Amino acid sequence: MANTGRIRVGIGGWSYEPWRETFYPDTLPSREELHYASRRLTAIEINSTFYRAPGPEVYERWRSETPDGFMFSLKAPRYITHRKVLAEAGDSVARFLEGAGRLGDRLGPVVWQLPPSKRFDTQDLSAFLALLPEQVAGLRLRHVVEARHDSFRVPEFLSLVRSRGVAVVYTDSPDYPNFADLSGDFVYARLMCSQPDLPTGYPDEDLDLWLDRARLWAQGQVAADLPRIDTTQDTGAAPRDVFIYFINGAKENAPGAAGALLHRLGVLDAQGQVAALP
Repeated sequence: MANTGRIRVGIGGWSYEPWRETFYPDTLPSREELHYASRRLTAIEINSTFYRAPGPEVYERWRSETPDGFMFSLKAPRYITHRKVLAEAGDSVARFLEGAGRLGDRLGPVVWQLPPSKRFDTQDLSAFLALLPEQVAGLRLRHVVEARHDSFRVPEFLSLVRSRGVAVVYTDSPDYPNFADLSGDFVYARLMCSQPDLPTGYPDEDLDLWLDRARLWAQGQVAADLPRIDTTQDTGAAPRDVFIYFINGAKENAPGAAGALLHRLGVLDAQGQVAALP
């Protein structure tokens, strides 16, 4: 489709024991899980970086094991996002992103997930966002904030992230605030409601809805059926890349959900492998 951004769909991580039953072949060695997953998905969000930033050689190995066009999103370390004063994280931010740059062209958005106890503080958040560079090692960086406290559901927050070109996570979660406002030049959704009794995680009608939303976002339009802070915005300035991850709920069915959405996008071949990016 002309004049649209790219839509990437994936899961959180690639090593999860139940996926040995629902996703990976019985004979596949564990060391080949990333190789296998990265050819059946178009992106993966790495959650292990939330707990510990890996060394540069690890990033380089991840890059080498994945195909051209594939992307990783990185969840920023909690020692950055869970500190009392975000504005004091400058050195840690720089070190983390320097390592992340080793992913090269596989580097997708960086997720700065704030704790549920973190309330919106204009001054602190503004100072923190000013610490986030536009590039590292010659690579353009894309930043996305996941706010988990209801105090962020205000126009001031939206104005702040828009002024910085930072995206906001849409969580599809009953536990955290949800708003699908467009604020960056890409869209980021972490879908958390996979059901245990459905191999595809979400019902067909819900997957059809997410397909429609993804295509609207890719064209630069809003998904008007989702909650927003700014209900006056009808379209964006330009097409946007879209990242959709099936993250939580019945996690064992996340690969099935991602595959079902990728199938609807028409990017999988008869063997279930990615044939072309949408």
